[in-house]
Amino acid sequence: MSGAAGKFRPGDRVRVRTDDRPGHVRTPSYVRGKIGWVERAYGDFLNPESLGHGGDGLPKKTLYLVGFHQGEVWGEYKPWGRDRLFVDIYEHWLDPA
Repeated sequence: MSGAAGKFRPGDRVRVRTDDRPGHVRTPSYVRGKIGWVERAYGDFLNPESLGHGGDGLPKKTLYLVGFHQGEVWGEYKPWGRDRLFVDIYEHWLDPA
């Protein structure tokens, strides 16, 4: 948690980018375009999308735990209205909401 130089803080509302990138992508398609909140910043890590293509992973990217209400992700989600989904997402996939 320490060492994160990212631009988001716990509680910030964020929207996941909808980019359709070829290759090694670590952001699930089912959360792209969805609005959630930053639960925690893990810190700065080598970019796995670059590493997956033989790059050096630099510059490092901040990794966040992002929470979503199930209804935001799946639409008419009925079983338990307070259920949440948490996904690890790198900063370059997030915009302020």
